[in-house]
Amino acid sequence: MSYSIQSVDEDYWQQRWDDERIFVAQISDNKPSFYCLEMYPYPSGKMHMGHVRNYSIGDAVARYKRM
Repeated sequence: MSYSIQSVDEDYWQQRWDDERIFVAQISDNKPSFYCLEMYPYPSGKMHMGHVRNYSIGDAVARYKRM
């Protein structure tokens, strides 16, 4: 299976994002606010399991809090 970036209809997807307002965050006053700061990945050598550990912990916490 191959993928061609030229085959993507960017106008279609942009219109869908605009119509469905996918980019809008739903703010609820019922839930306390939460801020999860993640490090930006940077090239410091070859990828290793430490990279997975560092980024997956914050991702899991943020997704749990979002539920």
